[in-house]
Amino acid sequence: MSILQEILGWTQGLPAWQSDAVARLLAKQALTPDDLDDLFALLKVAHGIPDSKNRKPTPLTADQIPAPVKVATHVELRAMKNMRHVNAIAENQHLPFSATGMTVIYGDNGSGKSGYSRVLKRACRARDQMEAIHPNANLPMGQAGAPEAAFEIAVDNVAKDVHWTQGKAAPPELSSFAIFDSRCARAYLDSEDDFSYVPYGLDVFEGLARVCKQLKASIDAEHAQSAADLTAFVPLQGETPVGKLIATLSAKTTKAQIDVLATLTPEELAQHATLNNSLKENNPKEKANQLRLRARRVAAIATNATNKATLVDQAVVARFRALADSYRTAQAAAALAAKQFKEGENLLPGTGGEAWRELFDAARKFAVESHPDREFPELGADAPCPLCQQPLAEGAPRLLRFEAFIQQEAEKTSQARRAGLYAEYKPFIANVLTLNLDEVTHSEIDLLDPQLAADTKAFEPALTARQEAIKAAVISHQWDGTDQALLNPAGRLQALADKLNTEAETLEKASDEKARAALQKQFGELDARVRLSQVKDAVVTAVTRLSHQAKLTQCLSAVKTNAISLKAAELAEKVVSKELAEALNREFKALGVGTLRVSLQSRSDKGKALHKLKLELPQSRSPGDILSEGEQRAVAIGSFLAEVGLSGGKGGIVFDDPVSSLDHRRRERVAKRLAVEAAQRQVIVFTHDIYFLCLLAEEAKLTGVAIVTQSLTRRAEGFGVADPELPFEGKSAGKRIGALKAQHQSIAKLHKDGEEQEHRKQTVDAYFRLRMTWERAVEEVLLREVILRFRKGVETQRLAGVMVEDDDYAQVNAGMTKCSNYAHDKALLGGVAVPDPDELLADIMALETWRTKIDKRSGETAKKRKEAPIHATPAVAPAP
Repeated sequence: MSILQEILGWTQGLPAWQSDAVARLLAKQALTPDDLDDLFALLKVAHGIPDSKNRKPTPLTADQIPAPVKVATHVELRAMKNMRHVNAIAENQHLPFSATGMTVIYGDNGSGKSGYSRVLKRACRARDQMEAIHPNANLPMGQAGAPEAAFEIAVDNVAKDVHWTQGKAAPPELSSFAIFDSRCARAYLDSEDDFSYVPYGLDVFEGLARVCKQLKASIDAEHAQSAADLTAFVPLQGETPVGKLIATLSAKTTKAQIDVLATLTPEELAQHATLNNSLKENNPKEKANQLRLRARRVAAIATNATNKATLVDQAVVARFRALADSYRTAQAAAALAAKQFKEGENLLPGTGGEAWRELFDAARKFAVESHPDREFPELGADAPCPLCQQPLAEGAPRLLRFEAFIQQEAEKTSQARRAGLYAEYKPFIANVLTLNLDEVTHSEIDLLDPQLAADTKAFEPALTARQEAIKAAVISHQWDGTDQALLNPAGRLQALADKLNTEAETLEKASDEKARAALQKQFGELDARVRLSQVKDAVVTAVTRLSHQAKLTQCLSAVKTNAISLKAAELAEKVVSKELAEALNREFKALGVGTLRVSLQSRSDKGKALHKLKLELPQSRSPGDILSEGEQRAVAIGSFLAEVGLSGGKGGIVFDDPVSSLDHRRRERVAKRLAVEAAQRQVIVFTHDIYFLCLLAEEAKLTGVAIVTQSLTRRAEGFGVADPELPFEGKSAGKRIGALKAQHQSIAKLHKDGEEQEHRKQTVDAYFRLRMTWERAVEEVLLREVILRFRKGVETQRLAGVMVEDDDYAQVNAGMTKCSNYAHDKALLGGVAVPDPDELLADIMALETWRTKIDKRSGETAKKRKEAPIHATPAVAPAP
């Protein structure tokens, strides 16, 4: 299992925030202040401290590190293709890689090379993925999607395509490729001024320990800032429940506990005021007598208000309304009967009506005296009428009919209901609804409760008004307004009376020493609660701070580095070996930093596992003053190659500009080392250094390793266009001539189309390139590559084919001179007339003809000299 797989397994047992920290450390070289702020927030959330930004941890997952690939599994990367939404890289590109040996991809700055390398880093799950891959900014908003690419690979010689999309898990097969960056193995100076090397992955523990140390500092600072000042609450301490609560305030104190004591009911507040006044009273007994007298007067008014209110309450209204409605209904029925009664004969108006009934009743009563021997209305025809005192004669039957009418059921019902209504109504109108509220009592109530006094004063006329409204409604049958509730102060008056009695009772107790002590205790508890209510918010804030500090203390336990150090030491034992030391020493020697020797001294200190690379320097010297940036880069490359070599597999390796900061000698060493490595595994190199490319080509040739070179260019369709050819500067003389012929065709078309300015510009450029080709031809053809500008040595064996004749000098001089006439700024400025396309082609063909002739002659010369070796002529000493 690799170190990173071990780390992944280890993080699964860590708190989520700590796993998040490991993921960040694996993804970037150094954590930013924002990272530390995030981790501090996540640490606090894990211990119950909410985060205002609602940040969530993102623990390390298997997708973020290289997937485990069996050592025996052989994966070849054959091409990258179909990149989309990657910077401004042209779409539908196909960048092939040689399955064996070395592939070198050259690209100038701005050619799109970095787009390919960034995608490779993510697809192969390289450690350094900090460089962002942005979508094409030239596309309209909404058309830029997630970056993606396809890869042609072969797994144990079985070809397949795999796809990568940013934000999704990278293909596991590509994890077998190691991507070089300066963080794979890095050099740094520790506190002991020892030059130290940490194997790939182990420095995560040092970084995590450093994070924990930084978080501890943040915890300490916040702990100090959130300290609770409890001195302001000292006066509340004592034997009361409040005093005991304040004395034991802690993180465990709850707001509910504080609320229970700090929240007083109106009754408790009134009791507090009563006790306060009672305990301050000089003659409590006399005061109690006065209060009881006042209470009796107020209670009497309350009783009056209650009793008087029942005389006009809704029950009374409902009863009168029912009686009145019932009488009205019966009266209507009786009126209907009277109408029918009058229709039989010609009677005086009003007969059967109310006045008529009273007259008839009067006649009935008088008949008892005037006709004692007769039964009214059967008085007889000869008897005198009780009213007019004339003989009844024909009126006797009418009198009987009148009686019959009176005795009818409707009339009897109407009369009965009238009598019932009157029986209720008469005593009702006689009710006197005064409360007997004298001025003294009113003043006493007003002193204690002005609103109650006003309401009591207003209640009496309200009662009378309600009585009048009911009287009017009985007559008019208009009951609107009689159902509105009256504001009866009886309850509040009785409560005031009870309060006065309670105060009197308290005063009576206060006059007794034994009872006074109990009251004093009761008052003390209430008074403490009142004072607590006044500082409740401050107490709650203090408890919140105490709770916050307690949680911060838990956070302190979570940032201890003991477990980190133990795991670092455990993994160090697995990866530190004699083989690693030997591999490192071999690589450092090969790369020109062989003075560094690995000492297998291992220790762990706050998560920092170290393998010492001791320098044989005076102790007063600092290694940082000795090792240059280039030397540190060489150490990084050597460490990377050592660890790759010890991995046991044959997975390919990719280098992105590996020789930055290196001088030419160390570039040569790196080129040679990569050529050797390419004999064992697939090696892919991205570079913008043409010199380094030539060194790689030369070393590959010397080592016998196949090398494929190609380039990335910028064209109309976008950046990163794959070209199987190298740029002009990297081509051989023959290929340069071919490129010049192609350029001539373009120039001829411009001339034909009349594009004079562009024709002139392109012609000057062609002569500039033609001059470069003459120079290359001298090195490559005339001098048979005995010396090359981008090669470190001189190959004297190639002199066998070298022959320089006068005509060679003349043709080279003529060609170079003509090119120089046009390959200068003055040609562009118009000072020199440039040749037409035909003349340019003739000059190109002249070089090609000369190159072909010299190449043939050189071959024949070499063959001749090898068949009949020429012996050196002894040097003749000069004459004395």
